[in-house]
Order: sequence, then structure tokens, then C-alpha cells
Amino acid sequence: MNIPISLILLRLILAPIILALAYFIGETSKTIIVILMYLGLISDILDGIIARKQNISSPKLRRMDSQTDMIFWLSIGFSTWILYPKLIADNSIVIWTILIMEIACYVISLIKFKKETCTHAFLSKLWGITLLIAFTSLIGFNHAGIPFAMAIIMGLISHIDRILITLILPKWTHDIPSAYHAYLIRKGIDFKRNEYLNG
Repeated sequence: MNIPISLILLRLILAPIILALAYFIGETSKTIIVILMYLGLISDILDGIIARKQNISSPKLRRMDSQTDMIFWLSIGFSTWILYPKLIADNSIVIWTILIMEIACYVISLIKFKKETCTHAFLSKLWGITLLIAFTSLIGFNHAGIPFAMAIIMGLISHIDRILITLILPKWTHDIPSAYHAYLIRKGIDFKRNEYLNG
């Protein structure tokens, strides 16, 4: 049994379940949605660590993980919009800014490398944590406030970092900790990776 793939598939299955709960059951399902969101994040943390521990991490697996992450978080975002449309409408400008930057990350990578972005950078991981806190506040308590603001700020910073990584890298590769590390790769300078944070 391939545990990392099973964990990725779990996250992929959770996405439509979360959307269905928000659409068909509505606000009364918010506690379940929050629990499933945390379950998805735990699976995201574990799949990479286990893959590296079992020495089965590969570009294909990391790309699968990256695309599943995007689908999972989009399902959370759409569910929030279904549950609290006014909350999303009130913050539409910054939300659209983040979405446009996400699209830009993919477009730049596809133009340059003919492959989607797959950095799994440190700042993206930090953004994931702020997203978790923000969506807990949004879905669980119908409140944006500081958690949402922090997620937006971290989202902008992490997307700038991802775009820089893609622009700096001489050829496509996965699991790049930061734009600085992309620069080291470009210069042919080796660096030590953290087995728990990046492959």
C-alpha cells in the first residue's frame, strides 16, 4: 500500500465532500467542514514526510500532491462563499488579487517549463497555516478580521516568492524552499534540505 498516494487521494476525495456539505446542508455543516479541513491539512503534512522516509518521493508524486492541494483549498474557498457570500463579497478585491497571483504562478511556469509550478516552498507552507486559521475563523465563526488579513498578507508574500522561484530556476524541478534556494540552484551551489519540510 502506497501511504503517501492514499493520503493525497483522501484530500482529493474530501474536496467534493466539503463542497457538497456546504451546498446541500449549509451552515449547520460548518463544524464538520472545519474538521475535514484539519484532516486534509494533516494528510498534506504527512504525505510528504512519509514519502521521504520511505524514499519514494518523486516528481510525479510531488506534482500530484501540489495539484491536489490547489483543488482542496479551492473547495474550502468555494464552500466559504456558499456559506457566507456577503463575507466573501466584502473582501472580493483581495481575494481576486490572490487568485490572479495563483494563476500567474501557473502561467509563468507553463510558459517557461511547459509544466505547472510545484515548489512546496517554506513560505507557501506558512501560508497554508494562516489559511487554516483564517478559514477556521471564516467558516466556524463567520468572522474575517485579523486571521483573514494575515492569510492575505502571507498569501501575497508567498506568491511573490513562488513567482521569483520560477523565474530564477534554470530548469524545472520540485521542492524548492525559497527564491534564495532557487538562486543557489542556478549558481550550482549545493544546500542541505530539511527532510520534514522539503524533499
